[in-house]
Order: sequence, then structure tokens, then C-alpha cells
Amino acid sequence: MSKIHVTTTVNGDTVEYLCEPTETLLDVLRDRLNLTGAKEGCSTGDCGACSVELDGRLVSSCLVLAAEAGGKTVATVEGMAKGENLHILQEKILEHAALQCGVCTPGILVAAKALLAKNPDPTEEEVRFWLAGNLCRCTGYDKIIRAVLDAAAEMRGA
Repeated sequence: MSKIHVTTTVNGDTVEYLCEPTETLLDVLRDRLNLTGAKEGCSTGDCGACSVELDGRLVSSCLVLAAEAGGKTVATVEGMAKGENLHILQEKILEHAALQCGVCTPGILVAAKALLAKNPDPTEEEVRFWLAGNLCRCTGYDKIIRAVLDAAAEMRGA
């Protein structure tokens, strides 16, 4: 198999890589671009640990071929903070102690950011529904939900 040359934008930066036709976006992000925030949890799109945004759409990067990202924009958890300044969602996850092992946290952060971009004033039920595809084995979900609702309120200036 010959490798495919891909040019895409990741977290605002233009990047190029060579990939195998069957290689996943998750593998390229982690192994070629050294963006290790997205985690491989299940390899079937069921756990949410590898969540990224692709052209503003929340996707499981383990199910997207790396070649499909050509000409598109990819947003990962590494793109959320601005230098030393954490995104408000990252701050609230820490403030609410809504993480333990951290495997699920990057995917939850990316998913929550996508939710708040679409709905800046979600109900608790809407947050729970939106994050239902992100599995957490350590914390339970109450602290995560509270952190997202708190971040949403602060982002709205409430």
C-alpha cells in the first residue's frame, strides 16, 4: 500500500503527514503529531475517550480514517487551553474534582466544549444526554455534569 499525503489544520495549525489508507485519525494524532490527549479506549467508537471535533462535528477519532481529515479542521483537547490559560471547562473539571485517572477526561472536555458551542445554556438532562457517549469508570458522572453546568453558567456570564 502506498502512503497518502494529507494536509489538514489541527488546533489552528496547518499540518502535513503521510498515512496508510487504513490508519485512523487517532493513530496519526497520537503517533505522528504527538497529540496524546485523545485516548484509545475501545477502538469501536463506544467509549468517547478519543473524541475530537472534525470540521466542528464531534467524532470518535478511532473510527475516522486519517486520510479523511484532509482539508478539514481538527480540534483536540490540546487546543482548548490558550498557553498557560486553561479553558473554563478545564478549570471547572479541576475545581469540581471531576476526574481521577484522566483517561476519559480529554474526550469529555472536547464533547462538553462541542455541546456548549451548540447550546450555551443546557439543562442537566441535556448535558447528561450529550455526554452519554463518554464512559467514565472512576468518578461517576455527577461531578462532571456539575462542572459542565458551572462552566456554561460562567461562559454566559450568569
